[in-house]
Amino acid sequence: MAENCQAHTFLAVPRAGNKHLDTLTSMANLALTHMSQGQWKEAEELQAIELDICSKVLREEHPDTLTSMGNLAARYRNQGRLKEAEELEVEVMETRKRVHGEEHPDTQTGIANLAMTYMDQGWWKEAEELGVQAMETRKRVLGAEHLDTLTSMANLASTYSNQGRLKEAEELEVQVMEARKRVLGEEHLDTLTSMANLASTWREQGWWKEAKELEKEAEELEVQVMEARKRVLGEEHPHTLTSMANLASTWREQGRSKEAKELDVQVMEIRKSVLGEEHLDTLVRRWKEAEELNVQVMETRKRLLGEEHLDTLASMSSLAWTYRDQGQWKEAEELGMQAMETRTRLLGEEHPYTLISMWKESEQLGVQAIETFKKLLGEEHSYTLMSMASVASTWREQGRWKEAEELGVQAMETRERVLGAEHLDTLTSMANLASTYSNQAWWKEAEELGVQAMETRKRVLGEEHPYTLTSMANLASTWREQG
Repeated sequence: MAENCQAHTFLAVPRAGNKHLDTLTSMANLALTHMSQGQWKEAEELQAIELDICSKVLREEHPDTLTSMGNLAARYRNQGRLKEAEELEVEVMETRKRVHGEEHPDTQTGIANLAMTYMDQGWWKEAEELGVQAMETRKRVLGAEHLDTLTSMANLASTYSNQGRLKEAEELEVQVMEARKRVLGEEHLDTLTSMANLASTWREQGWWKEAKELEKEAEELEVQVMEARKRVLGEEHPHTLTSMANLASTWREQGRSKEAKELDVQVMEIRKSVLGEEHLDTLVRRWKEAEELNVQVMETRKRLLGEEHLDTLASMSSLAWTYRDQGQWKEAEELGMQAMETRTRLLGEEHPYTLISMWKESEQLGVQAIETFKKLLGEEHSYTLMSMASVASTWREQGRWKEAEELGVQAMETRERVLGAEHLDTLTSMANLASTYSNQAWWKEAEELGVQAMETRKRVLGEEHPYTLTSMANLASTWREQG
């Protein structure tokens, strides 16, 4: 209904001229409606027209023009067109700095958006620099407990976490969680998200008891939120369905698969009845059902969006992973390669989605994937190193010990130089190389690396962390083989 009203308004306003501000407002509102319904192409077309008119009528430095540029950049980011998003966001940020000054809220929004795009591209250093800047400025200008400040803190914590700097991430996440509890209340979705993030960080550090207690508290609150929304908004309201979906996700992570599946099915059935079988929200819930539903999602997206739409390709990749989990390697390889080749043709070799596809297919592509990453991103980029580790692991399983060893040494030494000797990825490379040595009966080399990995994991993660225990078990096996 909302879309029909906005469409009629949009068609009517040409009487006032297609450059009238009411026209631009109607276009912006209709674009948002298209976005909320997953109609990305229609939304993008309207936003591009809106931006063009704003630039001509209002000048490039007008706040409405910059807002239009920001909206279009967000659309590009959501579609994975990160380079285009970055270019627009840099322009918006620089213009707002020049026009409004560094401390203006709009300038800080521009900085925060660009930091998010850098994060999406895996550019952690650049994301961190902008993230710190946004957080510090917002603290000073808006206050430590303003919602925008807390969002900046949460994003910066995520940047730290992705770099393996768990202690720094934890400190920020505790602050964000406590502040959101005070400001928004314990049952607010942002508060629950903060609790989940902190629990995840504690888990990564081996603090299982604390993580479990926090997850239990978050789960109880999620149930309260869901029941309250059912009571106040009704079972079919989008917010209620979101709460149900979040709770299902929590249960799934806790290993309560049966309860999670029942709730997922309930959400899916309601969305089918309310939104229709081919609405994107319905498809997302159906995506969580194994092979049959993945096939349905993929075929529906092919029909609705076309074979080369990003969402269709995402469904193909998801189905490929389902095939892998079931041991259907031939089907997995064919579908995965098809998705990767289509992304390469449509988006180019350097697009993040293409690179992720290539990394996932590293086992099949082998050296080709590694060389492509080196050429496009450099030898020290995280995707390059992940690809090297993946191929080395495959070669080890195939008994190609010498090749696995050479690649494993290269990955470990590069990670040690770039990430540091105590980073979790460095320790993983170290443990994998020790396994390669063990497979070749090079017990002395395996022991040296095994001891180093175990001692470092004890110090960084604690004695009871699963990774530490795995290192201890592997080392015990090495000693046993030596008699």
